[in-house]
Amino acid sequence: MQDWKQSLARFNCSSTSKAVWQLINTVLPFLAIMALMTVLVVRDWPYWMVLALALPATGLQIRIFIFFHDCCHGSYFASQRANTITGYLTGILALTPFDSWRHSHNVHHTTSGDLDRRGTGDVWTMTVDEYLSASRRKRLGYRLVRNPFFLLLVVPIWFLIAYRIPGKIGARSVWITNLALAAIITAFSLTVGWQTYLMVRLPVALLAWSAGVWLFYVQHQYEGSYWARSDSRTVEDAALKGSSYYKLPKVLQWMTGNIGLHHIHHLRPRIPNYHLQACQDAVPVLQKVPPLTLRKSLKSLRLNLWDESASRMVGFHALRGRKREPSI
Repeated sequence: MQDWKQSLARFNCSSTSKAVWQLINTVLPFLAIMALMTVLVVRDWPYWMVLALALPATGLQIRIFIFFHDCCHGSYFASQRANTITGYLTGILALTPFDSWRHSHNVHHTTSGDLDRRGTGDVWTMTVDEYLSASRRKRLGYRLVRNPFFLLLVVPIWFLIAYRIPGKIGARSVWITNLALAAIITAFSLTVGWQTYLMVRLPVALLAWSAGVWLFYVQHQYEGSYWARSDSRTVEDAALKGSSYYKLPKVLQWMTGNIGLHHIHHLRPRIPNYHLQACQDAVPVLQKVPPLTLRKSLKSLRLNLWDESASRMVGFHALRGRKREPSI
């Protein structure tokens, strides 16, 4: 085991040249497409053309979010100052406050796969026994949250709103991000109109956040995933068994910044996105993790509860014939 852990260590480093090149080949095209979409709206071209351009812009925004994500882990650049500055700037482009999101995401990494420490930075997951003993209102709420349409259409809108509200942790980053967005909207309002801003920005933001919610969901909610109580959970199991290897087509892998190699990311969060594929190719133990394909990943939408007795995710259909426990 020690040998493969040492093999991971050489990928646990940052490359300024790779990080800068990623910013160039992603941020500049993103801004160019957004500018072109603005021109089309102003000149009253058919709106379907604007929406068509929203698709590649969405892919680029997701990729920018991965850079932001690496900055939150302090892995994108060797300099932590550079990570913070880049994190704030890419966070503005991704509509996400740096310090606030970094805190909840780090909690997620600490508690991933831990049944005793759920609830921060993760997807709401109940065990079968918890669901059966819950009140009717809580069960209905849980079913609503786990509904695919609610999850992929309503939850992204909620996140866009929730990240505008300062909390106890990272409030300054929320205010800075909000002020930057207010300045951008003001500039649009004084030039081409706030309506133009919404017509250009909203489709990209909603599509990107919907895709982001899906990625986050399928990274830990899939057939063969892993949950355990704190006293038996290990970091290696939570990573290699509880974080998916989402094997995407190369174009989608590029747009999602290799985040599909999530088993590696949870094993070593300090490995930046631009080293993940090389790490996968070099370490045999990582290649033993069964890949989750696009087709197989769709089955995850039918997996809603963790069955502790069987150590697997099950759907609501598995509750048929199970007696409901009285709520406390």
